Amino acid sequence: MPTAARIMELTRGYWAAKTLLSAVELGVFGALADGPAPVEQLRERLGLHARGARDFFDALVALGMLERDAHGYHNTAETGLFLDPAKPTYVGGLLEMQNSRSYPLWGSLTEGLRTGQRQIGAGGDMFRALYSDESSLRGFLAAMSGVSLAPATALATKFPWERYQVVCDLGTAQGMVPAQLALHHPHLRGIGFDLPEVRPIFEEFIAGRGLSDRVSFHAGDFFTDPLPAADVYVLGRILHDWGLPARRALLRRAYEALPEDGVLIVYETIIDDERRVNAVGLLMSLNMLLETEDGADYTGADCQGWLGEAGFRESYVKYLVGAESMVVARK
Repeated sequence: MPTAARIMELTRGYWAAKTLLSAVELGVFGALADGPAPVEQLRERLGLHARGARDFFDALVALGMLERDAHGYHNTAETGLFLDPAKPTYVGGLLEMQNSRSYPLWGSLTEGLRTGQRQIGAGGDMFRALYSDESSLRGFLAAMSGVSLAPATALATKFPWERYQVVCDLGTAQGMVPAQLALHHPHLRGIGFDLPEVRPIFEEFIAGRGLSDRVSFHAGDFFTDPLPAADVYVLGRILHDWGLPARRALLRRAYEALPEDGVLIVYETIIDDERRVNAVGLLMSLNMLLETEDGADYTGADCQGWLGEAGFRESYVKYLVGAESMVVARK
């Protein structure tokens, strides 16, 4: 007999999300990086009021984000690896942006659905606005590294990189994609292509991973400036920022810049062709409604159609990790 249990569970989804986002904001996981702490010690370390602290920590235990034993609270294997800001595997930059930007923005979803209009800012180029302030730029680029770690690592193992020498990541942010590819494949040379403001942050990130000799930065706007010479171009979480005319133009530019037999890899939270399964892809598309002028996510078949229009002779869709897939096209 039907019950309302699933409905009610879904309506409370933001409770769990905000608990985790606040834990990242407060520095819970970094505070436990050196070992367990009893409730009072952890509460004082984080500057929390006594009234809600224990419930907060135990909620994180119940959500699987912390563990608790006779020594106190400590990180799980996952949160210790991915939410400790001191580790290169930190993905919390994305959660920081979700907490400060996306979480309040989703309160405007109803208005966005009624109007079809972006619900942040007053129009104009979202990226130019983000890039104009160093603090917001660093936060955004760190978030992109956090969200790119898993697909970049998967990409390193799910494509025959041994056949290629140079890969260029278009819209590279800090450079997580070329960094992971270079770490996994010592023969590869990587190029990160992004707006000029990104250069010092990119070079700092790459130097921190000991890759400055093989991964370099190339400044430019991929809609107007020449693209660097490469065997493979990567467009990760780029196409969904733009409407169809801009997508077609960018794919055509990539096609024209690639050598014969060159490859373009597009990865995204690609929606399944039947639009029934990949809820993350569909929800991401709603996020793009709120964030951008005309961005949206799309199906693999949609992308393959645009690639064919651009001139690519063959393409295929392949699963990467989580809700992410890639479309691979050959010139």
